[in-house]
Amino acid sequence: MRTLLILGALLMSSAAHAQVKADWKLVIHGGAGTIRKANMPPGKEQELHAALDRALAAGSKILSSGGSAPDAVEASVRVLEDDPNFNAGRGSVFTYDGDNEMDSSIMDGRTRAAGAVTGVTATKNPISLARAVMEKSEHVFLSREGANEFSRQQGLEQAAPDYFATPERRRQLEVFKSKKVSALDIEYKFGTVGAVALDSSGHVAAATSTGGMTGKRWGRIGDSPIIGAGTYADDRGCAVSGTGWGEYFIRVGVAHEICARMRLDGAAAQTAADDVMAEVKALGGDGGVIVVTPKGDMVYSFNTAGMYRGKADATGRSTRLYSEAQER
Repeated sequence: MRTLLILGALLMSSAAHAQVKADWKLVIHGGAGTIRKANMPPGKEQELHAALDRALAAGSKILSSGGSAPDAVEASVRVLEDDPNFNAGRGSVFTYDGDNEMDSSIMDGRTRAAGAVTGVTATKNPISLARAVMEKSEHVFLSREGANEFSRQQGLEQAAPDYFATPERRRQLEVFKSKKVSALDIEYKFGTVGAVALDSSGHVAAATSTGGMTGKRWGRIGDSPIIGAGTYADDRGCAVSGTGWGEYFIRVGVAHEICARMRLDGAAAQTAADDVMAEVKALGGDGGVIVVTPKGDMVYSFNTAGMYRGKADATGRSTRLYSEAQER
């Protein structure tokens, strides 16, 4: 009888493990802001859906074969960095002086290891540089020429300035300078990209990448490369990637705050995300977040007219651009 009970327990354990193996999750974003369906140029909507789907497909391929959450979020973000529709990598906006300076970060919820870079100018995929900092250096955060040098030493693919200098981003800078308007007035979206994932081993990870804000000056740094503001991952709580007005995300410590409310207060993922984004709005900021938990929750929360976003699991993939009201 005892042998039968042990055998039964082993079979139940194997079945439970098999179930966990199927429970991977992936959520991505491509920016939040004044994104209105009525203002979308012809063909652009389909183009954006296709780009988001490619990013989901890249991460899903890794997760569905048992790969790790850090591998998945890096792969998804790389796809979005390569697409000029998004303010990251190739589509990065211009600084006031006419340069492209990129920021990125990544965090592994299993160990809370993290890597981040700011002000990089030649790495084709800044998210891969952030991961190299996490895994191949003793540091967490590198900046500007030091980060560029480290990228070259690691053999990461470099790109010439004209690779990043897209015509649309150049036009936005010209409008910014000629009309003396805020960067927020000339961009209908923030365009920062990010991904959060839960792998089949039950671990979470987060990654974020951006070109910053049009016309930024004096070495301005937003929330995207700051661990705890734009990116955070902890297996004890969740993984978060944000997009929006970085100064406010830094002040609130958005990504860490969401995780802390879940871990310490027992808040549900949606509640924690909504409450923290409400706090950002109360201070005068806007934007959005994506969240995934070790239990498999996949959450969006944003206080803008829209957010480019998508999610995937073993049942399939879906992408969305607008607020719930606009989608209806």
